[in-house]
Amino acid sequence: MTGSAVVIPAPPAALALSDLQAHLLDAFFAGRNARTVAAYRRDLEDWRTFAGAADMDAAARAILAVSHGQANAWALAYKAAMIERGLQPATVNRRLAALRSLVKLGNTLGLVSWRLEVENVPSAAYRDTRGPGRDGVRTLFELAAQPGGSKALRDVAVLRLLHDVALRRGEVVGLDLAHYDPRRGTVAILGKGRTERQLVTLPPAARAAVEAWIAARGSVAGPLFTNQDRARKGSGRLTDSAVYRLVRDLGKKAGIKARPHGLRHSAITDALDRTNGNIRAVRKFSRHKDFNVLVVYDDNRTDLAGDIARLVSE
Repeated sequence: MTGSAVVIPAPPAALALSDLQAHLLDAFFAGRNARTVAAYRRDLEDWRTFAGAADMDAAARAILAVSHGQANAWALAYKAAMIERGLQPATVNRRLAALRSLVKLGNTLGLVSWRLEVENVPSAAYRDTRGPGRDGVRTLFELAAQPGGSKALRDVAVLRLLHDVALRRGEVVGLDLAHYDPRRGTVAILGKGRTERQLVTLPPAARAAVEAWIAARGSVAGPLFTNQDRARKGSGRLTDSAVYRLVRDLGKKAGIKARPHGLRHSAITDALDRTNGNIRAVRKFSRHKDFNVLVVYDDNRTDLAGDIARLVSE
């Protein structure tokens, strides 16, 4: 057998322990999308404040510089302090998860031989997964369209994406004009926890709303949804907080409690109703990774406990 020999490249030089520690946060944030990085930064900043460190890098090094038992004791004290501050269980658990993930990376890189074992606090996730309901959503659409003009077109398109295809507000504001395919009527969204965009096909009403907004917006490249603040000349990307205020304020006008994720809740609940609880099919629609989340939606939708109680009482 003839041919040139295969050359195996030498492995990269190992970083010194001090270099790994110095660049731990860089490695932790690498490969994550901007929204995820921003969320982790907020959570780790809270840990920095509790730890009394000068910056987040120092706070990250501090948790890895103590023994396994000391680290767990420190994390338990942090957990107790957050509970005493009155933080919601979801917030406490998210911040503990960020700290655990950081220590897990330190373990992977050989900085420590252990991982944090502090457990989450019990929480009742998705207590209300029904949202404003069909009538409430219909009212929001009508109120958003009433003022007329380009802002109304934009707002209706945003509401359609939040409800009709159950997008998260971060997925909506992260869209650029280039992510909409007018030939196929699809948007390429960057889903929660994903690094690649996935195509979502728009139903006719949502597609018509998006195209009406694009006709008013123009074909200039950039964010699909822009602010309509005259002072900023409509050039900036619509923000998460602006979408939250939009839905909240429309809800106040309608006399109902409304928020962006509530529209997603309504859509998923409606999808379960219309498919007679077909969790597998609705999972494709909602893009949930965990079937158990949809089981909670389905339980809340059907009120099984209430049905059994009525049977017992009869």
